[in-house]
Formats: sequence, structure tokens, C-alpha cells
Amino acid sequence: MEVKIKQLQRKDFGKVIDFAIKGMNFNRYVDNPLALRLYGRYFLYLELERASQVVAAYIGDQLVGILMADMKNEPKQYSSFWRKLYVKMFKAIMAVVVKGGADIYDEANKADEANKAMYQKYLNRAIPDGEICFLAADPTIHGKGIGTKLLEELSRREKGKLIYLYTDDNCTYQFYEHKGFERSEEKEIKMELQGKAVSLTCLLYSKRL
Repeated sequence: MEVKIKQLQRKDFGKVIDFAIKGMNFNRYVDNPLALRLYGRYFLYLELERASQVVAAYIGDQLVGILMADMKNEPKQYSSFWRKLYVKMFKAIMAVVVKGGADIYDEANKADEANKAMYQKYLNRAIPDGEICFLAADPTIHGKGIGTKLLEELSRREKGKLIYLYTDDNCTYQFYEHKGFERSEEKEIKMELQGKAVSLTCLLYSKRL
């Protein structure tokens, strides 16, 4: 069946969480299943609060891909008081549910600090119009060009605008290079994940649509 672009349905929020957990390797940070699910929901709600463009790809009634982008001077599509509240309560919840939970997520925040540093350097030579916050496709479906269709739809909506995104060398960053994104910045960090020292290269990619 053909991949079609549709509005994201509320019933598919759980599947977006699954995409985030698998595609962004959240199990690097914690192996407790409940904490992992709560973190995935936190991530989804955080990005929904930011996103002005939410592009969903479906095959029939099945969600197979999602792209969220925060574009300047555009209204937020999915803003919700309850999702804002969940985001604010998240760290407190983790500290109760998981022993040492707050420390685990503080360690993960090293990547956020690296992203901020890269963004400041990027701003010295570019004025972006928006950020791709999240892009993921169903890992069980191959050969359908889902990620490509999502980017094409964003390009149709935001033609001519300069966008950027963050990723790292533990994700499929090569996809963005194949789609014409330029690696604008990179920064290596050291993280302590589940008792192991891990090196991670944080990346910032950019492209004019």
C-alpha cells in the first residue's frame, strides 16, 4: 500500500513513543522498562509542545513515520496544559520511580549542553528558520522511503527555509547526509551510562529546503 501524509492521530501517540525509544536509543540511559516508557512519553510531550509542524506518514490506518519541526513564528499545533504539566513533573517522577533516576537524566543532559554549544557556533554564520525536533520511521518497514516522504512534505510546506537538527553518531546520521544535509558542527562528549564510560559525537546538520 502507498505511504500517505495525514494528521497525527491521538491514538498513535504510543507508537511515536516506541519510535523514539528505539530510534534514539533511549535504553542507553536506563534499562528499567517503566522509567524508559516514562522518558519516552516525556520526550514526545516535550516535542509536541515545541512543534509547529507535525507530519505523520501512514500506510492505511497504520502510523509508519513522524516528523516534528519547530519553525519560527508559526503556531504550535498540539500544545496542551496537561502535557506541559507532565514535562514539568517528569524529573520529580523519575526521582521517585527509579533510584538515582534524576542523576541518570542529568548525565543524559550532557548531550543537551553539547547541542547548545554547537548551536551558538552555528549562529555565527547562519540564521535558521527552524529545527527538525524529531524524525523517525517504523524500523520494521523497509523500502518504502518513509523518511524521504516526510522530508519532502516538510520541504513542500517550508520551501526555501533554512533548517537544522541534532543527532549523534549512535543514530543513522548518514540518512541526512544522503538527503543533502551538511554537517555544520560536531562535538565529542563523555557520558557515564549504566556504569560504563561512553564516548559520543554530537552532530548538528543543516539544509535549506
